[in-house]
Amino acid sequence: MKSLLDYYRRHPHRIRQAVQTAHRLWRTEGVRGVWRHIQTRMAEEGRTAPPRCPYRRWVARYDRLTDVDRRRIRERLARLTHRPLFSILMPVCDPDPRWLQAALASVTRQLYPHWQLCIADDASTRPEVHRCLAEAARADDRVRVVYRPTRGHIAAASNSALELATGDFITFLDHDDVLAEHALACLAVALDEQPETDVIYTDEDQIDMRGQRFAPHFKPGWSPELLRGCHYLSHLTVYRATKVRAVGGFRPGLDGAQDYDLCLRITAQTDPARIRHLPHVLYHWRVTAGSTAGRHEAKPYAMAAGERALAEHLAQVAPGAEVTRTPTGRYRVRYPLPAPLPRVSILMGTRDQAELTRTALDGVLNATDYANLEVVLVDNGSREAETLALFETLRQDARVRVMRYDAPFNFSAINNLAAHHATGDVLVLLNNDVQIIHADWLREMVSHVMRPEVGIVGARLLYPDDTIQHVGVVLGIRGLPGHVHRGEPRTARSIPSNVQLLWNEVARDVSAVTAACLAIRRTVFETVGGLDAEHLPVAFNDVDLCLRVQEHGYRILVTPHAELYHLESASRGSDQRPERRAAFQRECEYMLARWGARLADDPYYNPNLTLERLDASPARPRRPYFFRESS
Repeated sequence: MKSLLDYYRRHPHRIRQAVQTAHRLWRTEGVRGVWRHIQTRMAEEGRTAPPRCPYRRWVARYDRLTDVDRRRIRERLARLTHRPLFSILMPVCDPDPRWLQAALASVTRQLYPHWQLCIADDASTRPEVHRCLAEAARADDRVRVVYRPTRGHIAAASNSALELATGDFITFLDHDDVLAEHALACLAVALDEQPETDVIYTDEDQIDMRGQRFAPHFKPGWSPELLRGCHYLSHLTVYRATKVRAVGGFRPGLDGAQDYDLCLRITAQTDPARIRHLPHVLYHWRVTAGSTAGRHEAKPYAMAAGERALAEHLAQVAPGAEVTRTPTGRYRVRYPLPAPLPRVSILMGTRDQAELTRTALDGVLNATDYANLEVVLVDNGSREAETLALFETLRQDARVRVMRYDAPFNFSAINNLAAHHATGDVLVLLNNDVQIIHADWLREMVSHVMRPEVGIVGARLLYPDDTIQHVGVVLGIRGLPGHVHRGEPRTARSIPSNVQLLWNEVARDVSAVTAACLAIRRTVFETVGGLDAEHLPVAFNDVDLCLRVQEHGYRILVTPHAELYHLESASRGSDQRPERRAAFQRECEYMLARWGARLADDPYYNPNLTLERLDASPARPRRPYFFRESS
């Protein structure tokens, strides 16, 4: 703490910003959020370790190369069919010589030898930087250096480095970051296995001034929606050189987000099947005072440049979409609604529980700013007088139709019946135990689901105590679908100790969402045959629906900007009741038989993450892939 106070004594002009940051964190994350921020700032100064870091133990056990690993990697490299040349672009501008030397050493010690390091010095003023670069070029002819006479900033310097490149693939290294020694080897093997690949991105973490690794970013598979929320590909990403040159390299004027802009332009012109995620931590992002690795506020110009890059990208691929920034430094894209507004049918089943149903419908009918809607309410054998009286009242509202389903509870059959009688272009499956929080929830969901490439959209659902119940379904949790991050605070953010909570901040692609609040176009629902009432009357019917929709080529999204409270199973009860247990087991067995291979490999859940818990923590032991198990 003393070191942090000393820092502000040396830089009093930064006190105001620190107070504003602390106030924002206190409002959104409480005292714990402020304390985590303080710890991270102290780590930036190299005075203390980053906040609680079980990841460091994971690294020591599972992510350190042994001599045996190195031997096996070299043996695999010897069997390569293709040996691509990687051009590593490094713009340099007055770095600390310690970190520059560490960055250079991380390249020269690569286990894969076919690389060239293309350095553009952007008119550095420190003579030791020039000496360091000259020595590196003399020591290894794979190191190329160009000295810019005037400072042009990072986009121009990156283009100067690109002019030196003659490799088959282009990647990037900041002048104070570090590559894992097997980084290029992993990339070379991945390209040997799938030579048609045009873009590969890998996992990353952060490294403090003492060399300690923390804050892993275990990334999901290709998610174009997540990319519109932030540059999640980031480090280490490799592009086929012809792709980089085809889009014209880096655009001046977007300094700080030049890599994000390049990524948006290249991926927009690349077949998604040629974009590959390699789940190895191959890049270590240095955290220093003033770097964006520690906090996004450090470089506000970078956020503004990223917003502009995204807006220009959307003007080409999604005309009418608008970009705003979130309080946490991410982007929110608002897609235009069709005119006239498509008709929405809210499908809801209920049995008694009048107060729950009344609250849910009051939110839909009176607290939702979407005019063109109807409610199809299916009564599954209600008997209580209060509920029957509620139905009579609802029948007086022209927007509501009440119909009866006289059979044992079957969620799939109830919603299929409601869908059959609905008149809307969009069907929204909605539980009777939800409460509307924001009036624009339906506009948000409809704006996404009306996009032709999107099949289903889910919402963020909260428990009444403001903790997360659902921000997307992950496949394979203890063998079955599960809600990762359940129980985390509503305001949980992607702080360095858990970057995976980025999921709670931006819209993204997922494998499945819960039918407690699910939007789908009628045409898509009918194409896949609706919900499976025969095999999945109660559980997993929503996941099964999502997977079948994906089989037809549609994407599944979840958006945290549509937010509702959900009293999970308040009206139906738990699947673990004795009378439900046998049926639930049959549904589990059907899911495993129908989707077993798919359940074992959720593309949007990194294989470095645990399947045993819901906290998205590193897997122990590490799940098998690449080199150690398969080479």
